[in-house]
Amino acid sequence: MTRFTAFTLAPLPALLLCVMQTQAAELVASVDRARLNSGETIELTLESNDVTQFGKPDLTPLEPMFEVRGTRQVNQLNTLNGDNQATTRWIITLLPLQNGTVVIPALKLGDVQSQPITVQVIESDPQANPDKQAPVFIDASLDQTSVYVQAQAILTLRIYHSVSLYDDSSLPPLQIPDARIEQLGESRTYEKDINGIRHGVIEMRYAIYPQHSGELIIPAQIFNAALVDAQPVQDASAQAPKSGKLMRVSSGQLLLTVKAKPVTYPADLPWLPARSLTLSESWNPEPEHVQVGDSLTRSLTVKAEGLGSSQLPPLPGTEASGLRRYPDQPVLGNQNSERGLVGSREDREALVPSRSGAIELPSVEVVWWNTFEDHLEHTSLPARTLQVAANPSLLVDTPAGTSALDSGASNETLWRWKLSSLILACTTLLGFGLWWRARSQPAIQRAAQTGPSPRTVLDDLKRACQANDPHATRQALNAWARQQPETLADMAARFVPLSDALDGLNGALYSETGQHWQGEDLWRAMRTIPMAERIQDPVGDSGLPPLYPK
Repeated sequence: MTRFTAFTLAPLPALLLCVMQTQAAELVASVDRARLNSGETIELTLESNDVTQFGKPDLTPLEPMFEVRGTRQVNQLNTLNGDNQATTRWIITLLPLQNGTVVIPALKLGDVQSQPITVQVIESDPQANPDKQAPVFIDASLDQTSVYVQAQAILTLRIYHSVSLYDDSSLPPLQIPDARIEQLGESRTYEKDINGIRHGVIEMRYAIYPQHSGELIIPAQIFNAALVDAQPVQDASAQAPKSGKLMRVSSGQLLLTVKAKPVTYPADLPWLPARSLTLSESWNPEPEHVQVGDSLTRSLTVKAEGLGSSQLPPLPGTEASGLRRYPDQPVLGNQNSERGLVGSREDREALVPSRSGAIELPSVEVVWWNTFEDHLEHTSLPARTLQVAANPSLLVDTPAGTSALDSGASNETLWRWKLSSLILACTTLLGFGLWWRARSQPAIQRAAQTGPSPRTVLDDLKRACQANDPHATRQALNAWARQQPETLADMAARFVPLSDALDGLNGALYSETGQHWQGEDLWRAMRTIPMAERIQDPVGDSGLPPLYPK
Protein backbone atom coordinates (compact mmCIF):
# COMPACT_ATOMS: atom_id res chain seq x y z
CA MET A 1 0.00 0.00 0.00
CA THR A 2 1.46 3.34 -1.01
CA ARG A 3 1.53 6.42 1.16
CA PHE A 4 -1.09 8.08 -1.05
CA THR A 5 -3.41 5.13 -0.72
CA ALA A 6 -3.07 5.10 3.04
CA PHE A 7 -3.98 8.79 3.16
CA THR A 8 -7.08 8.32 1.08
CA LEU A 9 -8.28 5.46 3.25
CA ALA A 10 -7.94 7.40 6.50
CA PRO A 11 -11.16 7.92 8.46
CA LEU A 12 -13.11 10.92 7.26
CA PRO A 13 -13.52 12.55 10.73
CA ALA A 14 -9.78 12.47 11.31
CA LEU A 15 -9.19 14.02 7.92
CA LEU A 16 -11.66 16.81 8.59
CA LEU A 17 -10.07 17.47 11.99
CA CYS A 18 -6.66 17.77 10.38
CA VAL A 19 -7.98 20.22 7.80
CA MET A 20 -9.70 22.33 10.48
CA GLN A 21 -6.51 22.49 12.54
CA THR A 22 -4.55 23.58 9.49
CA GLN A 23 -7.04 26.33 8.75
CA ALA A 24 -7.07 27.53 12.36
CA ALA A 25 -3.30 27.56 12.71
CA GLU A 26 -1.80 31.02 12.42
CA LEU A 27 1.11 33.09 13.67
CA VAL A 28 0.06 36.59 14.75
CA ALA A 29 2.69 39.33 15.14
CA SER A 30 2.34 42.56 17.13
CA VAL A 31 4.61 45.26 18.61
CA ASP A 32 4.31 47.29 21.79
CA ARG A 33 4.61 50.55 19.85
CA ALA A 34 4.89 51.71 16.25
CA ARG A 35 7.14 54.79 16.82
CA LEU A 36 10.43 54.86 18.69
CA ASN A 37 13.63 56.85 18.87
CA SER A 38 16.94 55.62 17.56
CA GLY A 39 18.83 53.50 20.06
CA GLU A 40 15.62 52.27 21.73
CA THR A 41 14.41 48.69 21.73
CA ILE A 42 11.02 47.40 20.70
CA GLU A 43 9.19 44.24 21.74
CA LEU A 44 7.88 41.94 19.01
CA THR A 45 5.28 39.37 20.12
CA LEU A 46 4.53 36.25 18.06
CA GLU A 47 1.47 34.24 19.12
CA SER A 48 0.36 30.80 17.96
CA ASN A 49 -2.58 28.61 18.95
CA ASP A 50 -1.37 25.53 17.06
CA VAL A 51 -0.49 22.86 19.63
CA THR A 52 1.10 20.69 16.93
CA GLN A 53 3.90 23.19 16.32
CA PHE A 54 7.13 22.76 18.24
CA GLY A 55 10.33 24.73 18.48
CA LYS A 56 10.52 28.48 17.97
CA PRO A 57 10.14 30.85 15.03
CA ASP A 58 13.00 31.34 12.62
CA LEU A 59 14.53 34.74 13.47
CA THR A 60 17.08 34.76 10.64
CA PRO A 61 15.14 37.32 8.51
CA LEU A 62 15.60 39.89 11.32
CA GLU A 63 19.40 39.98 11.13
CA PRO A 64 19.95 42.64 8.42
CA MET A 65 17.78 45.31 10.12
CA PHE A 66 17.67 44.42 13.81
CA GLU A 67 19.79 43.21 16.68
CA VAL A 68 18.01 40.53 18.70
CA ARG A 69 18.55 41.49 22.35
CA GLY A 70 16.53 38.70 23.95
CA THR A 71 13.81 36.09 23.47
CA ARG A 72 11.45 34.55 26.00
CA GLN A 73 8.56 32.12 25.62
CA VAL A 74 5.23 32.19 27.47
CA ASN A 75 2.79 29.25 27.42
CA GLN A 76 -0.83 29.76 28.42
CA LEU A 77 -3.88 27.48 28.72
CA ASN A 78 -7.37 29.01 28.64
CA THR A 79 -10.70 27.29 29.23
CA LEU A 80 -13.79 28.65 27.44
CA ASN A 81 -17.16 26.86 27.58
CA GLY A 82 -15.46 23.63 28.56
CA ASP A 83 -12.96 23.78 25.69
CA ASN A 84 -9.25 24.12 26.41
CA GLN A 85 -7.25 26.45 24.18
CA ALA A 86 -3.47 26.57 24.40
CA THR A 87 -1.51 29.60 23.18
CA THR A 88 2.22 30.14 22.92
CA ARG A 89 3.87 33.56 22.80
CA TRP A 90 7.41 34.45 21.87
CA ILE A 91 8.43 37.92 23.08
CA ILE A 92 11.47 39.16 21.15
CA THR A 93 13.39 42.32 22.12
CA LEU A 94 14.72 44.07 19.01
CA LEU A 95 17.10 47.00 18.51
CA PRO A 96 16.64 48.67 15.08
CA LEU A 97 19.95 49.26 13.28
CA GLN A 98 18.59 51.97 10.94
CA ASN A 99 16.46 55.09 11.22
CA GLY A 100 13.37 55.92 9.22
CA THR A 101 10.76 53.43 8.06
CA VAL A 102 11.83 49.92 9.08
CA VAL A 103 9.87 46.77 8.22
CA ILE A 104 9.83 43.78 10.55
CA PRO A 105 9.70 40.94 8.02
CA ALA A 106 7.39 37.93 8.09
CA LEU A 107 8.67 35.15 10.35
CA LYS A 108 7.98 31.43 9.89
CA LEU A 109 7.02 28.75 12.39
CA GLY A 110 6.62 25.44 10.62
CA ASP A 111 4.11 25.88 7.79
CA VAL A 112 2.69 29.22 8.98
CA GLN A 113 4.17 32.69 8.94
CA SER A 114 3.39 36.07 10.48
CA GLN A 115 2.48 39.28 8.72
CA PRO A 116 5.12 42.03 8.23
CA ILE A 117 4.93 45.11 10.48
CA THR A 118 6.16 48.63 9.70
CA VAL A 119 7.63 50.84 12.44
CA GLN A 120 9.04 54.36 12.45
CA VAL A 121 12.48 54.92 13.98
CA ILE A 122 13.09 58.61 14.69
CA GLU A 123 16.61 59.95 14.95
CA SER A 124 17.24 61.15 18.50
CA ASP A 125 18.44 64.63 19.34
CA PRO A 126 21.99 64.25 20.73
CA GLN A 127 21.27 67.07 23.19
CA ALA A 128 17.93 65.75 24.35
CA ASN A 129 19.32 64.30 27.58
CA PRO A 130 21.50 66.79 29.44
CA ASP A 131 23.05 64.37 31.92
CA LYS A 132 23.70 61.19 29.96
CA GLN A 133 26.63 60.13 32.13
CA ALA A 134 24.55 59.81 35.27
CA PRO A 135 23.45 56.29 36.20
CA VAL A 136 19.86 57.54 36.58
CA PHE A 137 18.27 60.58 34.98
CA ILE A 138 14.79 61.65 33.95
CA ASP A 139 13.65 63.43 30.79
CA ALA A 140 10.33 65.26 30.23
CA SER A 141 9.04 66.46 26.87
CA LEU A 142 5.85 67.85 25.28
CA ASP A 143 4.55 66.95 21.86
CA GLN A 144 3.86 70.66 21.22
CA THR A 145 4.65 73.97 22.85
CA SER A 146 1.31 75.70 22.21
CA VAL A 147 -2.28 74.42 22.44
CA TYR A 148 -5.80 75.81 22.66
CA VAL A 149 -7.57 75.93 25.99
CA GLN A 150 -9.09 72.51 26.90
CA ALA A 151 -7.20 70.92 24.01
CA GLN A 152 -4.81 68.01 24.42
CA ALA A 153 -1.06 68.23 24.98
CA ILE A 154 0.92 65.02 25.54
CA LEU A 155 3.59 64.94 28.23
CA THR A 156 6.12 62.09 28.05
CA LEU A 157 8.30 61.20 31.04
CA ARG A 158 11.26 58.86 30.50
CA ILE A 159 13.41 57.55 33.33
CA TYR A 160 16.80 56.23 32.16
CA HIS A 161 18.93 53.96 34.32
CA SER A 162 22.17 52.18 33.50
CA VAL A 163 22.15 50.33 36.84
CA SER A 164 19.62 48.06 38.47
CA LEU A 165 16.90 49.62 40.63
CA TYR A 166 15.04 48.30 43.63
CA ASP A 167 11.28 47.94 43.37
CA ASP A 168 10.70 50.69 45.91
CA SER A 169 11.83 53.37 43.43
CA SER A 170 8.95 55.76 42.93
CA LEU A 171 7.64 58.70 40.93
CA PRO A 172 4.93 60.81 42.63
CA PRO A 173 1.59 61.24 40.76
CA LEU A 174 1.61 64.02 38.20
CA GLN A 175 -0.11 67.16 39.48
CA ILE A 176 -0.51 70.35 37.44
CA PRO A 177 -2.62 73.28 38.67
CA ASP A 178 -5.39 74.49 36.31
CA ALA A 179 -5.16 71.37 34.14
CA ARG A 180 -6.99 68.06 33.81
CA ILE A 181 -4.68 65.03 33.52
CA GLU A 182 -5.35 61.60 31.99
CA GLN A 183 -2.66 58.90 32.04
CA LEU A 184 -2.35 57.18 28.67
CA GLY A 185 -2.17 53.49 29.45
CA GLU A 186 0.35 51.76 31.66
CA SER A 187 4.04 52.57 31.80
CA ARG A 188 6.33 51.03 29.16
CA THR A 189 9.75 49.50 29.70
CA TYR A 190 12.40 49.05 27.02
CA GLU A 191 16.11 49.60 26.44
CA LYS A 192 18.16 52.37 24.80
CA ASP A 193 21.85 52.68 23.96
CA ILE A 194 23.36 56.02 25.01
CA ASN A 195 27.04 56.53 24.17
CA GLY A 196 27.51 52.77 23.92
CA ILE A 197 25.98 52.14 27.37
CA ARG A 198 22.77 50.13 27.62
CA HIS A 199 20.05 51.92 29.61
CA GLY A 200 16.74 50.65 30.82
CA VAL A 201 13.88 53.06 30.13
CA ILE A 202 10.61 53.53 32.02
CA GLU A 203 8.21 55.60 29.92
CA MET A 204 4.94 57.21 31.03
CA ARG A 205 2.61 59.33 28.88
CA TYR A 206 -0.06 61.78 30.02
CA ALA A 207 -2.76 63.76 28.23
CA ILE A 208 -2.92 67.30 29.65
CA TYR A 209 -5.96 69.57 29.13
CA PRO A 210 -5.32 73.19 30.25
CA GLN A 211 -8.44 74.82 31.66
CA HIS A 212 -7.37 78.46 31.29
CA SER A 213 -5.58 80.42 28.59
CA GLY A 214 -2.17 81.94 29.20
CA GLU A 215 1.02 80.18 30.25
CA LEU A 216 0.89 76.79 31.95
CA ILE A 217 3.95 75.73 33.95
CA ILE A 218 4.55 71.97 34.18
CA PRO A 219 6.60 71.54 37.35
CA ALA A 220 9.75 69.45 37.56
CA GLN A 221 9.12 65.75 38.19
CA ILE A 222 11.17 64.09 40.94
CA PHE A 223 12.13 60.41 40.82
CA ASN A 224 13.40 58.67 43.95
CA ALA A 225 15.59 55.67 43.13
CA ALA A 226 17.18 52.96 45.21
CA LEU A 227 20.18 51.61 43.29
CA VAL A 228 21.63 48.13 43.24
CA ASP A 229 25.33 47.61 42.60
CA ALA A 230 26.24 43.95 42.37
CA GLN A 231 29.95 44.61 41.99
CA PRO A 232 31.89 46.62 44.62
CA VAL A 233 33.27 49.84 43.30
CA GLN A 234 37.08 49.73 43.07
CA ASP A 235 37.63 53.19 41.67
CA ALA A 236 36.69 55.89 44.12
CA SER A 237 36.50 58.44 41.32
CA ALA A 238 33.96 56.42 39.37
CA GLN A 239 30.46 57.85 39.01
CA ALA A 240 28.72 54.56 39.75
CA PRO A 241 26.89 54.65 43.09
CA LYS A 242 27.51 52.47 46.11
CA SER A 243 25.30 49.45 46.74
CA GLY A 244 21.88 50.44 48.01
CA LYS A 245 22.51 54.13 47.48
CA LEU A 246 19.44 56.39 47.35
CA MET A 247 19.24 58.90 44.53
CA ARG A 248 16.90 61.77 43.81
CA VAL A 249 16.73 62.95 40.21
CA SER A 250 14.59 65.68 38.72
CA SER A 251 13.41 66.71 35.27
CA GLY A 252 13.43 70.23 33.94
CA GLN A 253 10.47 72.58 34.22
CA LEU A 254 8.37 72.91 31.05
CA LEU A 255 6.31 75.85 29.76
CA LEU A 256 3.14 75.38 27.72
CA THR A 257 1.45 78.31 25.95
CA VAL A 258 -2.35 78.02 26.11
CA LYS A 259 -4.33 79.92 23.47
CA ALA A 260 -7.85 81.21 24.05
CA LYS A 261 -10.88 79.98 22.11
CA PRO A 262 -10.92 81.60 18.63
CA VAL A 263 -13.31 84.51 18.19
CA THR A 264 -14.68 82.90 15.01
CA TYR A 265 -16.02 79.93 16.98
CA PRO A 266 -19.81 80.12 17.60
CA ALA A 267 -20.39 81.38 21.11
CA ASP A 268 -23.59 79.35 21.66
CA LEU A 269 -22.04 75.95 20.84
CA PRO A 270 -19.88 73.65 22.99
CA TRP A 271 -16.15 74.18 22.54
CA LEU A 272 -14.66 71.08 20.89
CA PRO A 273 -10.93 71.38 20.04
CA ALA A 274 -9.96 68.05 18.44
CA ARG A 275 -7.35 66.72 16.06
CA SER A 276 -10.04 64.83 14.13
CA LEU A 277 -13.75 64.04 14.61
CA THR A 278 -16.13 61.52 13.04
CA LEU A 279 -19.91 61.13 13.28
CA SER A 280 -21.79 57.95 12.42
CA GLU A 281 -25.19 56.32 12.91
CA SER A 282 -26.54 52.79 13.06
CA TRP A 283 -30.06 51.30 13.19
CA ASN A 284 -31.46 48.14 14.77
CA PRO A 285 -33.31 46.94 12.81
CA GLU A 286 -32.62 48.72 9.55
CA PRO A 287 -35.53 51.10 8.75
CA GLU A 288 -36.24 49.85 5.21
CA HIS A 289 -39.52 48.12 6.13
CA VAL A 290 -41.11 49.80 9.12
CA GLN A 291 -44.75 49.89 10.19
CA VAL A 292 -46.73 52.02 12.59
CA GLY A 293 -45.95 50.95 16.15
CA ASP A 294 -42.63 49.28 15.33
CA SER A 295 -39.68 50.04 17.58
CA LEU A 296 -36.45 51.23 15.94
CA THR A 297 -33.21 51.82 17.84
CA ARG A 298 -31.10 54.63 16.41
CA SER A 299 -27.52 55.03 17.61
CA LEU A 300 -25.51 58.19 16.98
CA THR A 301 -21.78 57.93 17.71
CA VAL A 302 -19.19 60.71 17.76
CA LYS A 303 -15.43 60.00 18.07
CA ALA A 304 -12.90 62.74 18.68
CA GLU A 305 -9.13 62.36 18.62
CA GLY A 306 -7.59 64.54 21.31
CA LEU A 307 -10.68 64.77 23.54
CA GLY A 308 -11.94 62.66 26.42
CA SER A 309 -15.46 61.22 26.41
CA SER A 310 -16.46 63.56 29.25
CA GLN A 311 -15.81 66.54 26.95
CA LEU A 312 -18.24 65.38 24.25
CA PRO A 313 -21.71 66.99 24.44
CA PRO A 314 -24.98 65.07 23.95
CA LEU A 315 -25.99 64.65 20.33
CA PRO A 316 -29.34 66.18 19.30
CA GLY A 317 -32.35 63.90 19.65
CA THR A 318 -34.51 62.87 16.73
CA GLU A 319 -37.36 65.38 16.73
CA ALA A 320 -39.90 64.64 14.01
CA SER A 321 -43.67 64.82 13.68
CA GLY A 322 -45.27 61.40 13.90
CA LEU A 323 -42.37 59.87 15.80
CA ARG A 324 -42.23 59.13 19.52
CA ARG A 325 -38.72 58.93 21.00
CA TYR A 326 -37.48 57.24 24.16
CA PRO A 327 -33.80 58.11 24.84
CA ASP A 328 -31.45 55.69 26.56
CA GLN A 329 -28.40 56.35 28.73
CA PRO A 330 -25.28 57.40 26.73
CA VAL A 331 -22.33 55.04 26.34
CA LEU A 332 -18.95 56.74 26.95
CA GLY A 333 -15.52 55.32 26.16
CA ASN A 334 -11.85 56.28 25.90
CA GLN A 335 -9.09 54.64 23.86
CA ASN A 336 -5.35 55.24 23.93
CA SER A 337 -3.40 55.77 20.73
CA GLU A 338 0.06 56.93 19.73
CA ARG A 339 -1.33 60.45 19.35
CA GLY A 340 -3.16 60.52 22.66
CA LEU A 341 -6.71 60.01 23.85
CA VAL A 342 -9.63 59.14 21.55
CA GLY A 343 -12.98 59.78 23.25
CA SER A 344 -16.32 58.41 22.04
CA ARG A 345 -19.95 58.99 22.94
CA GLU A 346 -22.90 56.92 21.74
CA ASP A 347 -26.44 58.26 22.17
CA ARG A 348 -29.20 55.69 21.63
CA GLU A 349 -32.94 56.19 21.46
CA ALA A 350 -35.95 54.05 20.64
CA LEU A 351 -38.14 55.54 17.90
CA VAL A 352 -41.78 54.46 17.47
CA PRO A 353 -43.73 55.79 14.43
CA SER A 354 -47.26 56.84 15.33
CA ARG A 355 -48.55 57.38 11.78
CA SER A 356 -47.97 56.07 8.30
CA GLY A 357 -46.40 57.89 5.39
CA ALA A 358 -43.15 59.77 5.01
CA ILE A 359 -41.48 61.00 8.21
CA GLU A 360 -38.62 63.45 7.68
CA LEU A 361 -35.64 63.09 10.01
CA PRO A 362 -33.53 66.25 10.25
CA SER A 363 -29.79 66.28 9.65
CA VAL A 364 -27.38 65.94 12.58
CA GLU A 365 -24.42 68.33 12.77
CA VAL A 366 -21.46 68.73 15.11
CA VAL A 367 -19.37 71.91 15.04
CA TRP A 368 -15.74 71.58 16.19
CA TRP A 369 -12.33 73.17 15.87
CA ASN A 370 -9.66 71.28 13.95
CA THR A 371 -6.49 71.76 16.02
CA PHE A 372 -4.32 70.03 13.40
CA GLU A 373 -5.29 72.36 10.54
CA ASP A 374 -6.39 75.22 12.84
CA HIS A 375 -9.83 76.06 11.42
CA LEU A 376 -13.56 75.60 12.09
CA GLU A 377 -15.21 72.45 10.78
CA HIS A 378 -18.73 71.04 10.43
CA THR A 379 -19.30 67.28 10.50
CA SER A 380 -22.84 66.15 9.76
CA LEU A 381 -25.15 63.31 8.86
CA PRO A 382 -27.60 64.06 6.04
CA ALA A 383 -31.35 64.22 6.56
CA ARG A 384 -33.26 61.07 5.73
CA THR A 385 -36.85 60.01 5.18
CA LEU A 386 -38.57 57.07 6.86
CA GLN A 387 -41.30 55.42 4.80
CA VAL A 388 -43.77 54.07 7.35
CA ALA A 389 -46.39 51.56 6.29
CA ALA A 390 -49.76 51.05 7.95
CA ASN A 391 -50.03 48.34 10.58
CA PRO A 392 -53.41 46.58 10.30
CA SER A 393 -53.04 45.02 13.74
CA LEU A 394 -52.93 48.42 15.45
CA LEU A 395 -55.56 50.32 13.42
CA VAL A 396 -53.84 53.60 14.05
CA ASP A 397 -53.17 54.50 10.45
CA THR A 398 -53.40 58.14 9.55
CA PRO A 399 -53.46 58.98 5.83
CA ALA A 400 -50.10 60.20 4.65
CA GLY A 401 -49.81 63.83 3.75
CA THR A 402 -52.88 64.86 5.77
CA SER A 403 -52.36 67.87 8.03
CA ALA A 404 -54.55 68.63 11.01
CA LEU A 405 -54.00 72.37 10.78
CA ASP A 406 -53.43 74.18 7.49
CA SER A 407 -54.03 77.87 8.04
CA GLY A 408 -52.76 78.84 4.60
CA ALA A 409 -55.29 76.82 2.59
CA SER A 410 -58.48 78.84 3.05
CA ASN A 411 -60.09 77.76 -0.24
CA GLU A 412 -59.50 74.08 0.52
CA THR A 413 -60.98 74.54 4.00
CA LEU A 414 -64.12 76.15 2.58
CA TRP A 415 -64.51 73.33 0.06
CA ARG A 416 -64.14 70.70 2.78
CA TRP A 417 -66.74 72.53 4.92
CA LYS A 418 -69.25 72.50 2.10
CA LEU A 419 -68.65 68.83 1.39
CA SER A 420 -68.98 67.94 5.05
CA SER A 421 -72.26 69.84 5.30
CA LEU A 422 -73.65 67.99 2.29
CA ILE A 423 -72.62 64.61 3.66
CA LEU A 424 -74.13 65.44 7.05
CA ALA A 425 -77.43 66.42 5.47
CA CYS A 426 -77.54 63.23 3.42
CA THR A 427 -76.74 61.00 6.37
CA THR A 428 -79.35 62.78 8.50
CA LEU A 429 -82.07 62.19 5.91
CA LEU A 430 -80.98 58.58 5.47
CA GLY A 431 -81.00 57.98 9.20
CA PHE A 432 -84.47 59.49 9.58
CA GLY A 433 -85.75 57.30 6.81
CA LEU A 434 -84.32 54.15 8.36
CA TRP A 435 -85.76 55.08 11.75
CA TRP A 436 -89.22 55.67 10.25
CA ARG A 437 -89.10 52.28 8.51
CA ALA A 438 -87.86 50.50 11.63
CA ARG A 439 -90.92 51.63 13.60
CA SER A 440 -93.15 49.35 11.54
CA GLN A 441 -90.75 46.37 11.64
CA PRO A 442 -90.81 43.68 14.39
CA ALA A 443 -87.91 43.55 16.79
CA ILE A 444 -85.20 41.06 15.82
CA GLN A 445 -82.64 39.43 17.99
CA ARG A 446 -79.13 40.94 17.79
CA ALA A 447 -76.68 38.74 15.93
CA ALA A 448 -74.24 36.88 18.09
CA GLN A 449 -70.88 38.56 18.39
CA THR A 450 -68.13 36.61 16.68
CA GLY A 451 -65.20 37.91 18.78
CA PRO A 452 -64.83 38.38 22.51
CA SER A 453 -67.49 40.47 24.15
CA PRO A 454 -66.75 44.09 25.08
CA ARG A 455 -67.17 43.13 28.72
CA THR A 456 -64.54 40.34 28.40
CA VAL A 457 -62.07 42.58 26.57
CA LEU A 458 -62.31 45.32 29.17
CA ASP A 459 -61.97 42.75 31.92
CA ASP A 460 -58.72 41.50 30.34
CA LEU A 461 -57.44 45.07 30.06
CA LYS A 462 -58.14 45.79 33.71
CA ARG A 463 -56.42 42.59 34.89
CA ALA A 464 -53.35 43.36 32.76
CA CYS A 465 -53.14 46.90 34.18
CA GLN A 466 -53.45 45.66 37.74
CA ALA A 467 -50.72 43.04 37.09
CA ASN A 468 -48.40 45.81 35.74
CA ASP A 469 -47.74 43.69 32.61
CA PRO A 470 -47.00 46.06 29.69
CA HIS A 471 -47.10 43.39 26.96
CA ALA A 472 -50.44 41.90 28.07
CA THR A 473 -51.82 45.40 28.53
CA ARG A 474 -50.84 46.36 24.98
CA GLN A 475 -52.58 43.26 23.55
CA ALA A 476 -55.74 43.87 25.57
CA LEU A 477 -55.70 47.58 24.64
CA ASN A 478 -55.45 46.74 20.92
CA ALA A 479 -58.36 44.31 21.25
CA TRP A 480 -60.45 46.96 23.01
CA ALA A 481 -59.56 49.62 20.42
CA ARG A 482 -60.72 47.41 17.54
CA GLN A 483 -64.24 47.44 19.05
CA GLN A 484 -64.41 51.23 19.24
CA PRO A 485 -65.86 53.61 16.65
CA GLU A 486 -62.55 55.50 16.31
CA THR A 487 -58.89 54.58 16.47
CA LEU A 488 -56.73 54.58 19.58
CA ALA A 489 -54.59 57.35 18.15
CA ASP A 490 -57.64 59.58 17.63
CA MET A 491 -58.81 59.04 21.21
CA ALA A 492 -55.31 59.75 22.55
CA ALA A 493 -55.27 63.02 20.60
CA ARG A 494 -58.51 64.15 22.28
CA PHE A 495 -57.89 62.90 25.81
CA VAL A 496 -54.64 64.09 27.40
CA PRO A 497 -54.59 61.56 30.31
CA LEU A 498 -54.89 58.70 27.83
CA SER A 499 -52.06 60.13 25.69
CA ASP A 500 -49.76 60.46 28.72
CA ALA A 501 -50.58 56.94 29.88
CA LEU A 502 -49.82 55.55 26.41
CA ASP A 503 -46.45 57.32 26.43
CA GLY A 504 -45.60 55.57 29.68
CA LEU A 505 -46.69 52.21 28.27
CA ASN A 506 -44.60 52.67 25.08
CA GLY A 507 -41.62 53.71 27.16
CA ALA A 508 -41.80 50.44 29.08
CA LEU A 509 -42.21 48.44 25.86
CA TYR A 510 -39.59 50.04 23.67
CA SER A 511 -36.97 51.67 25.89
CA GLU A 512 -33.72 49.67 26.21
CA THR A 513 -33.37 50.62 29.86
CA GLY A 514 -36.33 48.40 30.76
CA GLN A 515 -38.46 50.87 32.71
CA HIS A 516 -40.67 49.50 35.50
CA TRP A 517 -44.26 50.21 34.48
CA GLN A 518 -47.32 50.76 36.67
CA GLY A 519 -50.68 50.09 35.01
CA GLU A 520 -52.71 52.20 37.45
CA ASP A 521 -52.25 55.37 35.38
CA LEU A 522 -53.56 53.74 32.21
CA TRP A 523 -56.62 52.27 33.90
CA ARG A 524 -57.33 55.64 35.55
CA ALA A 525 -57.04 57.29 32.11
CA MET A 526 -59.56 54.84 30.67
CA ARG A 527 -62.09 56.07 33.24
CA THR A 528 -61.70 59.64 31.94
CA ILE A 529 -63.12 58.70 28.54
CA PRO A 530 -66.77 59.86 28.16
CA MET A 531 -69.43 57.22 28.68
CA ALA A 532 -70.36 56.99 25.03
CA GLU A 533 -66.83 55.86 24.17
CA ARG A 534 -66.14 53.17 26.81
CA ILE A 535 -67.60 49.94 28.07
CA GLN A 536 -69.16 48.97 31.38
CA ASP A 537 -66.59 47.88 33.96
CA PRO A 538 -67.20 44.16 34.60
CA VAL A 539 -66.51 44.51 38.30
CA GLY A 540 -69.16 47.09 38.75
CA ASP A 541 -67.31 49.51 41.03
CA SER A 542 -65.38 51.39 38.39
CA GLY A 543 -68.21 53.64 37.35
CA LEU A 544 -67.91 52.84 33.63
CA PRO A 545 -71.38 52.81 31.98
CA PRO A 546 -72.25 50.37 29.18
CA LEU A 547 -71.07 51.15 25.67
CA TYR A 548 -74.36 49.87 24.19
CA PRO A 549 -77.15 50.92 26.61
CA LYS A 550 -80.42 49.04 26.30
